[in-house]
Amino acid sequence: MKLSKILPLVALLALPTAAIAQEAAAADVTPPMGEIGYIFTTFMFLVTGFLVFWMAAGFTMLEAGLVRQKNTTMQLMKNVALFSFASVLYYLVGYNLMYPGDGNWLIEGWLGAISLTSLEPVGGSADTDLTYASVGSDFFFQLMFCATTASIVSGTLAERIKLWPFLVFILVLTGLIYPIQASWKWGGGYLDAQLGFLDFAGSTVVHSVGGWAALAGAIILGPRLGKYAKDGRVNPMQGANLPLATLGTFILWMGWFGFNGGSQLYMDTAGNVADISRIFANTNTAAAGGAIAALLLTQLLYKKPDLTMVLNGALAGLVSITAEPLTPSLGAATLIGAVGGVIVVFAVPMLDRLKIDDVVGAIPVHLFCGIWGTLAVVLTNGDATIMGQLTSIIIVAAFVLVTSSVLWLILRATLGIRVTEEDEIRGLDVAELGMEAYPEFAKG
Repeated sequence: MKLSKILPLVALLALPTAAIAQEAAAADVTPPMGEIGYIFTTFMFLVTGFLVFWMAAGFTMLEAGLVRQKNTTMQLMKNVALFSFASVLYYLVGYNLMYPGDGNWLIEGWLGAISLTSLEPVGGSADTDLTYASVGSDFFFQLMFCATTASIVSGTLAERIKLWPFLVFILVLTGLIYPIQASWKWGGGYLDAQLGFLDFAGSTVVHSVGGWAALAGAIILGPRLGKYAKDGRVNPMQGANLPLATLGTFILWMGWFGFNGGSQLYMDTAGNVADISRIFANTNTAAAGGAIAALLLTQLLYKKPDLTMVLNGALAGLVSITAEPLTPSLGAATLIGAVGGVIVVFAVPMLDRLKIDDVVGAIPVHLFCGIWGTLAVVLTNGDATIMGQLTSIIIVAAFVLVTSSVLWLILRATLGIRVTEEDEIRGLDVAELGMEAYPEFAKG
């Protein structure tokens, strides 16, 4: 085809149709100034929220890789179910408990004013509040934190807990325990107002809460059969799929950018965007510091580096920086994460000496490093006080430990929380679910 014939066709394709041209002329492509911050902050919540949602996949893959083959399907089931129940319970009860609203049926100042109304549809109405973000985006983002807390418990109690008692615990954890204590900080409660407690994205409010709940469960549930010998030896029970565990770690690492970055809560100014960028950078380097510290330390202690420790070292660095990912320099963030990696390497064998069986190492990562990260805030943020941070840690610990322990004991006395010895030996995939994750391999 000659060039003289092609050029008119190109020109025709480049021109908008009459309808498109009229629509473009009528559209206001520049939003009113009052809407710009609303749009960008809402967009930030949605994007960072689904990054945190992706952490559910990370926890699932990590746990599925670190349990034995015969318990893989059970971990997959627990993680899908717990996220689903958390979504419903946080909507029905939890979100209204966490944040102030129009109603007030518990003591204000402890829980704030609690709204019992449902989420109202927003967008396009004349009375939409344009000073922050859409209610739906805020709810979606906050829900992901609640579900993360529940995911932490799942891995610790793997390979010996019954499915339904575990899910009953998750209902109470996500509907009551997590949102009540979270309201004390993020809902304008007394930890925030009276103690000046600083916890940017939840080293204590999210991670240590999951860790305390898991610790109570692990003690009451007891260790797996054969884990601890009578002579004091610890029998390693290696995970069946380390590539899957490594994939889970990288998914969690990626999701953490949303976890910490979205906790800036605003993306309506250049300054907030710059802060989010700094948070991303600090989050990444803290994870790297934790992984490197665990790599070097296991090489020194065991003469060979331990992959599972390195994976948990990266996660430890992420938990450690979560309480304050904005104010540290890159160097300080790396060191804070590195301390988390060291904590994990020493905490895992310490729990074994105490005969507390944590299958995936969630207690060292989320509880111990959550405490460390919360205390480390005072190193880089001049507004934090050691007494305010420490007192808040103790208050949250006491509340979660007591409520979780009572709930676990009630479940043990009523439904029973542990499978039989025979079922534990067979594996929970077959005993509880009647299906196997790798049937071809199982049949040999």
